Amino acid sequence: MNSMTPAEIVLMKKAGEITRDALNYVKTLIKPGVSTLYLDKSVEKYIIDRGGIPSFLNYDGFPNSICASVNDMVVHGIPSEEIILKEGDIISVDVGVIYKGYNGDAARTFPVGKISSEKQRLINVTEECFFEGIKNLKVGERLGKLSHAIQKHAEKNGYSVVRELVGHGIGKKMHEPPNVPNYGKESDGPVVTKNSCIAIEPMINMGKKEIRMLSDGWGIVTKDGLPSAHYENTVLITENGVEILTL
Repeated sequence: MNSMTPAEIVLMKKAGEITRDALNYVKTLIKPGVSTLYLDKSVEKYIIDRGGIPSFLNYDGFPNSICASVNDMVVHGIPSEEIILKEGDIISVDVGVIYKGYNGDAARTFPVGKISSEKQRLINVTEECFFEGIKNLKVGERLGKLSHAIQKHAEKNGYSVVRELVGHGIGKKMHEPPNVPNYGKESDGPVVTKNSCIAIEPMINMGKKEIRMLSDGWGIVTKDGLPSAHYENTVLITENGVEILTL
């Protein structure tokens, strides 16, 4: 795990701030009748206006600035003018920002209008998984303690954890070592080092953990067609604890 200098941390915090604000902005736009492409173009303009660069745009060929994943889509949904949000949907929006060479990455799952209590509970528990996880994130401890706590909280609530997709180190690149799984044993993973940054992102399914990829080569959906939720923040781990840079 890479330790950052004080100057690098300042830039990470600014990238995180723009990422957070972009998610707060997109939340105000989400309502029935809106296309996911409209959300994408709006967020792209917002990030650029704030002096950032949308890091997802053209990343490994991804065609847009946000990932917009509706209902049973876990992650990496390509925004489209054909995908129109409707009452009762849930949408996971993932945003990445580069600021002066440093990256912020975060995601939220939002309700569209009034949603079922089952979907709301899934959103709530997915967010709780993140916070249960970071209670176990300490310098000198194994990263597996975080992963194990996330899995335990999800499964205790009757949900399942996606295995194939994980969180990651973050800094000058959006994806850096180490991998940050949302499951596993407490003894797994590297030892946590101070002043390192990681993106922690529980992806929690209402039904079974199995997923499949769409023919577009990006979108990942649940195999059983049940909803999935996503909650992600970029965090800085210091001697004094965990600082969330995108909240």
